[in-house]
Amino acid sequence: MTATIHQLSSRRAPSLDPMVQLVAADLNGVNAVILERMQSEVALIPELAGHLIAGGGKRMRPMLTLACARLLDYQGGRHHKLAAAVEFIHTATLLHDDVVDGSGLRRGKRTANIIWGNPASVLVGDFLFSRSFELMVEDGSLKVLRILSRASAVIAEGEVDQLTAQRRVETSEDQYLSIISAKTAALFAAACRIAAVVAERDEPVEEALDAYGRNLGIAFQLVDDAIDYVSDAQTMGKGVGDDFRDGKVTLPVILAHARGDDADRLFWREAMEGRRISDEDLTQATALLERTGAIRDTMARARHYGQRAIDALGAFRGGKAKAALVEAVEFAISRAY
Repeated sequence: MTATIHQLSSRRAPSLDPMVQLVAADLNGVNAVILERMQSEVALIPELAGHLIAGGGKRMRPMLTLACARLLDYQGGRHHKLAAAVEFIHTATLLHDDVVDGSGLRRGKRTANIIWGNPASVLVGDFLFSRSFELMVEDGSLKVLRILSRASAVIAEGEVDQLTAQRRVETSEDQYLSIISAKTAALFAAACRIAAVVAERDEPVEEALDAYGRNLGIAFQLVDDAIDYVSDAQTMGKGVGDDFRDGKVTLPVILAHARGDDADRLFWREAMEGRRISDEDLTQATALLERTGAIRDTMARARHYGQRAIDALGAFRGGKAKAALVEAVEFAISRAY
């Protein structure tokens, strides 16, 4: 029987611990690759890269590669380098994102761009992208190379799409979903799909893991966009209201703007244009989101995509790997609480 979000919510608080325990030995191998490949004779590169890579991240994306490989009973070692490549792609995008956003906090620590400056962050991000492609080439599979290189391109497209939508309060829900499908979900999907390739499974298995990762990634980003308004800096690892002050038109804003009266819509337009970004304005924004049910419905959509992720695993046999992948979905959604 397929698990549901509701069933999972009725037991202990969900966590990534089952996945961490499942892939612990493999993750040690991945971390060894990461440590080796982020080294350089240019001292600033490992210093800056290490600041972010060792900065408390959950390694969720590479763990998904490892857990999906375990789900398929893969016995080889190719997935170690490929999971490291996934982490390098993710880390590179974070370095670039923080420069674009002007972020000051990442996982509760000062961002690399604040410490070392924007040029160094961009260039080290480029270095990590290059390392990821070296790892892909070493694997020797054109299919893996195609999947991960395509994901890298899609992520960049999503980031540019988000940049063009920034401060445009008339952004549609469909466009928003297209943006997060690209900038966040594409790497989740690729991380899961490559496990099927190295395990030499057929296209339906690839598609199922792709669907699991893609829907999990969408749910993950929906929750992130909700907790920007309802969580705290310690929980989020970034400044509260960063999206609001940056003029990021996320789903909570789209829903609240659509459901508000003329005065509400004027407020949102001024806020997204950067003219209403004080603490008092953030308080007003949060109140409008609550009044219009925007946060509630954003979380409902997250649960919907989370359930789609779980359903994508329906054809796989039960066991520790499947249970860990299912619980990872519930963990992603429960982070708001």
